Amino acid sequence: MALSTGVWPLLSVEPTRALVDEELKVIVRNLSPRQEVTLHCVHQSEDKDVWEAFGHYISDEHGTITVAKNASMGGTYKGVESMGLMWSMRPVPGSRPGLRLRKKDVLSPMFFHISVYDGHITQGFSQLTALVTRVIERWYMAPGVQRVSLQEKGVQGTLFIPPGPGPFPGLLDMWGGGRGLVEYRAALLASHGFVSLALEYLSSDELNISTIDVSYFETAYQILQSHAMVQRDRLALFGLSFGSAIALSMAAYSKIIKPRCCVCISGSHATPVQTTVLEAVQEISKKIDKVRIEDNQIIWRDIMLPIPADPSMKVHVGQIKCPVLLVNGGDDQNWPAVESAEDMVRIMEKAGNLHLLQVLTYPGAGHLIEPPYTPHHRASNFVLGKDKVVMLWGGQPKPHADAQEDSWEKILAFLRQHLYFAAPQAKL
Repeated sequence: MALSTGVWPLLSVEPTRALVDEELKVIVRNLSPRQEVTLHCVHQSEDKDVWEAFGHYISDEHGTITVAKNASMGGTYKGVESMGLMWSMRPVPGSRPGLRLRKKDVLSPMFFHISVYDGHITQGFSQLTALVTRVIERWYMAPGVQRVSLQEKGVQGTLFIPPGPGPFPGLLDMWGGGRGLVEYRAALLASHGFVSLALEYLSSDELNISTIDVSYFETAYQILQSHAMVQRDRLALFGLSFGSAIALSMAAYSKIIKPRCCVCISGSHATPVQTTVLEAVQEISKKIDKVRIEDNQIIWRDIMLPIPADPSMKVHVGQIKCPVLLVNGGDDQNWPAVESAEDMVRIMEKAGNLHLLQVLTYPGAGHLIEPPYTPHHRASNFVLGKDKVVMLWGGQPKPHADAQEDSWEKILAFLRQHLYFAAPQAKL
């Protein structure tokens, strides 16, 4: 539909092909002055669920909208939000409940259709004709990153190797209790110059959880360390949720795992992993009566509260000899990450290694602090044992989005500082 001037609107979305953590520049031109329009973004997930975000805008006196400068008046986000069309995505009305948008096949991009509609629209987009549409690609893997399936010495995972001659710093990437192999964060970290091993340690058909013990993680670390593309003295541990508990345990106790630094997102030291993963999980399960259910959503965080006073029930973080970055959400309803960080500060201060700890706490953010512009999921479906439940993660969309963007930038800077730029570590 051409406007009364006979000129068609122009929509510019740059870059059209980019990594998921790259900011978009969205500009609409050739509108009428002060024209009300809706910018709409739609994505179909690998599970065929449809996600959308939209903002209501009014063009300036020149008929132009610059998303990075102009405020959305309404929609799934408000205000000046250059990436609102990404982070505020939600399932379209009528979708299955409890969805979470996650990329499984990192070898293919995520496609997003960004359109301009006349007027301020809130629903029924699929029945309307857009003034103009652009399709963009968002990738977790940069061009040249290699993906290598790993099954070696009983260890399972996926290795992502940056392009270039190498060798590069290495990183062991461990997710939480959600089970299965999660690759997208490791792929993105490799895109930023780190050989990243996404490690599987829960609920694979080939992996028996009762046999996964400290030696499994030590073997994974050694495999990564000995890889021809890895600088063996520049390795890090990266964990989220239960993966953070493993990272802290290994850094404190292992004679083999000697990381240059650790990144722990939404984790706790109150779940030490000193024997098998199964025993650690069983220890948590003993307090299952503390779990709360509100609005049919599971609130898990109380299971680890209060933080134990008994040192034997916690990771002795006073023994950690490498820098640690904690990233926590102030509204985490799944793990008591903020309370754990406060207790870690006390322990490390007493032990004399507090200078190694950096804590980022984001008010209004929840448990699932992901790479930037990932949609916020306050609650989603989760498999707990053999039961499918809805887990409450916490957080509110805007502060959570801000936390993801800020923390990712600081995580990458932390990793670069200690893996790329720091001199070899002196023994403490």
